[in-house]
Amino acid sequence: MDRETPPQVAGETATLAAYLDFHRATLALKCSGLSDDDLRERAVPPSTLSLLGLVRHLTEVERGWFGNAVGGLGLPPLYFSDANPDGDFDDVDAAAVEESLDMWRRTVEQSREIIAGRSPDDTGTRGDGSAVTVRWVLLHVIEEYARHNGHADLLRQRIDGATGE
Repeated sequence: MDRETPPQVAGETATLAAYLDFHRATLALKCSGLSDDDLRERAVPPSTLSLLGLVRHLTEVERGWFGNAVGGLGLPPLYFSDANPDGDFDDVDAAAVEESLDMWRRTVEQSREIIAGRSPDDTGTRGDGSAVTVRWVLLHVIEEYARHNGHADLLRQRIDGATGE
């Protein structure tokens, strides 16, 4: 993923999508150049957060908000369940790293396709049946990535000392 600075002059949806892509690329950058074991490492005990867990969680976020709420696809969770609500974070020790990264990349592409051509005022349906605008979903997912990229920054620094953007 290229990490491009979002445009300073663009329409609302294009600007929001560009900021989301910037945060997606930031997560990819934080995960780059590490071994599978590094990506699984819970570098800030007792937290169960790992870079791989963040990738798996953000895959679920993308599927839930873009795939289901906006796209109406009815996608089931991949990494968690009612019986295991934190499986996306907790079940990384035996997780296939490249498969998880590929699923995230494919999900990002699917999310882009779902958003393409939509107005920020278009609506989708949340899991509780309430309406939600594309604008709200884009902003919420940007917030998810931004928050978790802060975690990724700390995890990466703890793993190998890498800092910065």
